[in-house]
Amino acid sequence: MRTIAFYSLKGGVGKTAAAVNIAYLASQAGYSTLLWDLDPQGASSWYLAGAGEVKGHKLSHLLKGKTPIAEFIHESGYANLDFIPSHTSFRNLDVKLDQEDEGNLIKQWLAPLSEETSLVILDCPPSLSRLSEQVIKAADQVFVPVIPTWLSLNSWKQLQAFARDKKLKPSKLHPFYSMADRRKGLHRELINNQDEILPKGLKTIIPNASVVEKMGEEGIPVEILAPGSVAADAYRRLWKEIRRLL
Repeated sequence: MRTIAFYSLKGGVGKTAAAVNIAYLASQAGYSTLLWDLDPQGASSWYLAGAGEVKGHKLSHLLKGKTPIAEFIHESGYANLDFIPSHTSFRNLDVKLDQEDEGNLIKQWLAPLSEETSLVILDCPPSLSRLSEQVIKAADQVFVPVIPTWLSLNSWKQLQAFARDKKLKPSKLHPFYSMADRRKGLHRELINNQDEILPKGLKTIIPNASVVEKMGEEGIPVEILAPGSVAADAYRRLWKEIRRLL
């Protein structure tokens, strides 16, 4: 079983859209895929429930060992793709992790799924926290969407510094440009200088496209919603890069 995470210190950078679309593409490529929505906002749960609500379990049930993680899992309606929905109690996850001293709980919780799951995708809340630390430790690779702006790039630098400070192997962090709009001069400038600004970043650029926003309305991945779109092609190319790293 391989574990990857989509993480960003900033919100609104296309993190969840990338997590959901990559999860769908992985499942269609034959990977038994599980997406765990760790963000209390529950956006990826919304997408995978078909723009509907789904009831998750309280975090305390998992922490106290009352409920095995397999019972947290819901079917998505897509072959090979299941998900663990968010719950409002996840907002307390950082506090709970600080109170525990039992190693990497994220990794421990996922371990029983290894025989039936080939790929776990973690959709993480935007923060620098104990949860961030455990996610980066648990994941084999971490993918970081970065809008082509100086503010978003500064957040990327902060994440790198956090990883170095916590001895979390910064080499497993992979940035990629997201929500890019080439009509904007700054976006064009930073994209054109990507080799200097993001020298180890992925080469795929996810565009700022209305079809990605429409995912929230329809509750379906872009590959189904608009397979011939530029955005769908971009996510397919992103999946190819991620797959090579796996």
